[in-house]
Amino acid sequence: MSAIETAGARSPAVSRCEPPLYAVTLWPHQALSPRGFAVVMGFTGAMLCVPLIPLLGTAVGLGLAPFLVLTLGALGFFLRRNARDLSLHEELRLWPDLVEVVRREPGGGVRTWQANPYWVRLTLRPDGRPENYLTLKGAGREIELGAFLSPEERADLAEELENALIRARTHTDAAPHRPDA
Repeated sequence: MSAIETAGARSPAVSRCEPPLYAVTLWPHQALSPRGFAVVMGFTGAMLCVPLIPLLGTAVGLGLAPFLVLTLGALGFFLRRNARDLSLHEELRLWPDLVEVVRREPGGGVRTWQANPYWVRLTLRPDGRPENYLTLKGAGREIELGAFLSPEERADLAEELENALIRARTHTDAAPHRPDA
């Protein structure tokens, strides 16, 4: 079984009865609500019509109208596409003997990474691009975590996750065994 697998594979976390020591769901900031979308489209449509008012009924007005409609259509298309891309989210769950990250892509794809928390290393790189680059390394893989979060949010997440990993490593039921390479 690879460290990154598709949704069809059975996860050990699925059959767990006990709640995780730490669980968090991460998603991108969604600034535009459906009502906000309607307001932006309505306002933009009204403002695009302002230059047409003096040109109503002229050949120039009829020539400009298709371009204004195309502009409004393109704006609507890209705002909808952005909203669809915001359906991306990551779920991180941590037990004494398992850490699991499930990434759900906007297109419906699901990627899963699992490792023993005893061997997982959390790295926050404050310098570089992007700022506060956050990764988890274990089970032969290194994954980026919360790429869509702000640098401040990644720093806060790193602190929370480091504390949770320490709790998981010191949990009495955890049995540190070296993962297969």
